[in-house]
Amino acid sequence: MVSVGLQALILRKHKACDLTEQSTAWEDKANNQGGRKRRMGRKTSKKHAGVDADHTVESVSGGKAYGNNRHHMPDQTTPVPQTSFLRQQIDPETAKYFAEIANAIEGTEIDPEERSVICGNALEETRGKEVELATDYIISHTLQTLLEGCSLDHLCSFLQSCAKNICHIAADRSGSHVVETALKSLSYHLQESENHSLIEQALTKICKAIVVNPVDIMCNCHGSHVLRSLLCLLKGVPLEEFHSTKSSVVLAERLNLKVPHAKDNGSLRFQQIFPSLLKNFVSEMLNAASEDISKLQTNQYSSLVLQTALKLLAGNEQELLHLIRVLLGSSAESANAGNLLEGKTIRNISRLVEETAYSHLMEVIVEFAPETLYSDLLTKVFRKSLFRMSSHHCANFVVQALASQAKSEEHMDLIWEELGTKFHDLFEMGKSGVVASVLAATQRLHSHEHECCQAIAAAVCTGDEFPKYIVPRILFLENFFCSGDKSNWSWPQGTKIHVVGSLILQSIFRLPSELIQIYVTSITSLEEHHVLAASKDPSGSRVIESFLNSNILAKQKRKLVAKLRGHFGELSVHPFGSFTVEKCFTASNLSLRETIVSEMLPLQSELSKTKQGPYLLRKLDIDGFARQPDQWKSRQASQQSALKEFYATFGPTETKSLVKESFLADTHSKPKQEKLKDIRKEIETTLASSKTSNTPFLAHQVSKKAKRSKDEKKRHTRDGQSESQRKKIKV
Repeated sequence: MVSVGLQALILRKHKACDLTEQSTAWEDKANNQGGRKRRMGRKTSKKHAGVDADHTVESVSGGKAYGNNRHHMPDQTTPVPQTSFLRQQIDPETAKYFAEIANAIEGTEIDPEERSVICGNALEETRGKEVELATDYIISHTLQTLLEGCSLDHLCSFLQSCAKNICHIAADRSGSHVVETALKSLSYHLQESENHSLIEQALTKICKAIVVNPVDIMCNCHGSHVLRSLLCLLKGVPLEEFHSTKSSVVLAERLNLKVPHAKDNGSLRFQQIFPSLLKNFVSEMLNAASEDISKLQTNQYSSLVLQTALKLLAGNEQELLHLIRVLLGSSAESANAGNLLEGKTIRNISRLVEETAYSHLMEVIVEFAPETLYSDLLTKVFRKSLFRMSSHHCANFVVQALASQAKSEEHMDLIWEELGTKFHDLFEMGKSGVVASVLAATQRLHSHEHECCQAIAAAVCTGDEFPKYIVPRILFLENFFCSGDKSNWSWPQGTKIHVVGSLILQSIFRLPSELIQIYVTSITSLEEHHVLAASKDPSGSRVIESFLNSNILAKQKRKLVAKLRGHFGELSVHPFGSFTVEKCFTASNLSLRETIVSEMLPLQSELSKTKQGPYLLRKLDIDGFARQPDQWKSRQASQQSALKEFYATFGPTETKSLVKESFLADTHSKPKQEKLKDIRKEIETTLASSKTSNTPFLAHQVSKKAKRSKDEKKRHTRDGQSESQRKKIKV
């Protein structure tokens, strides 16, 4: 392959007079393909999708029938004029040269050192032609390959050469991918190389070029993504991990289904490499764009850049407050006087939260604002406006953020005062996400929990319908509230269960049992075929599982489990129902467990072929039941007896009360005093034997422990593989 590299280097010295026609045809092909999608490896669908790429929770507020999705509204973004730029034609010799380079290095096995030399030499040929080559649809792919394979010196040299035209390259569909590939390669070199000064010089030069006119690149669909990648690199955040934050993750955090992410990014590896470059870059961008802040606030692409900057500055309170002050539209004089939110600013914010881009921005501001600023926003800006905002297709997401970030009972009192009596109206408008966020906030702060549960029930059920139809109507929120005749509404066949309705019920069943008895009565009143249908639905099965995981009495759980009698077999081979079967088994008494296993027994071979099946076969010991049913029952009884005894001794009070309701509740364990006597007797016996044998007491203990450890080690070695597979399946 050395000859290939040498040949590629020699090609640039040859004249291309006899290749003019072929090179021109190559250029025409590139131009004709300009409207096509990027070839495999170019992820453009989400990367450059603007607000749709990675934003906060959209589906949380309801369905399409309510016109709630702010992405599908007409684009109200103020167009930003772009500086005109004339791209030069690529000469035939250069086009031919990079075609040969592509043939030499793409899809072939080359020694890494030789590959680095070839890539570096080829990048040297781009000097003075970076814009033309990077923005060429076909050659840009080759440049990406070169940037991934070259040395750090050549990579930084290429970036510094591109710096003066970085805005034009980054704003181009093809050029943006080239710049992002270069930044990604830099992040790899940061992990492996200690030559941070060379990288810092290249990044500093690029930042200085961008701050000359940052508005154009911030408001460009391609340029904004490049900027976000650059900001992540300056902070030291992994680019893919930060950009791939899903709306489902944000939703899970808001509804207490997932531990919130750390907001200071303090654990990331590269934090101290460029301590001031990020702060200076963001500050200089804001200064340069000071007269265009109103454009940046309402443009969907610049909004994404500013959201990224807010998240990355978390933990640096001074810089974060400065950025928030600018984005709120507050003057420097007011901020210095301690009056960040004055009358004009408040009116402006109230208007802007109804804009798509700014509502996204405000969600992040609310999430990362210090507590004092959050309190000011809630009490001075949004107070007395929460219901009006909740009714708006964009502003309702800000209300959800306000509820999920409430810091104290006083904040919860204010939110509850305005929204606690409006749940029925919110459901009718399709803003169930607001209700879900308020419920999660009451649960997190332990304030207004019971009132919230009662208000949700009253919003869907009244009179004779109460409480039987509470759970069915929440499961099908959209279907019920879109129904013309609500009094005659019934469980819709073949309709998917509402995602947010499912999340609301999951949150409710995590509350103390004394607060949710009406919901317990409702779910245990479901018809058998409705319980079966819910168990097979991806959202409905979660509700059944959360009910069986709750701290209500075991006999109430068994009442629901019994409704699935005769269907455990078909559920066990169902992708969603299989999880329900596991929870049913855990919540059941001995006779119900025997029923579950008996119904699954004929489906052993089919179960072994499903994803969850092998785990269920082991967990429920189906094979053991088939071979020796009596011993299986004995093992189940002893396991439950040991578990009950453990919780009776060490478990919290509420767990002890639940254990009394288990299927072995009539099994009496030894009193604590009696246990202590047995332990004392055993110690005395051991001491007596040690005296007769002249062996120290601890020697017996050590030998016993060593033997037990050895036996356990053998057992873990034997079962280690199956246990790891079980965990994978469970995850």
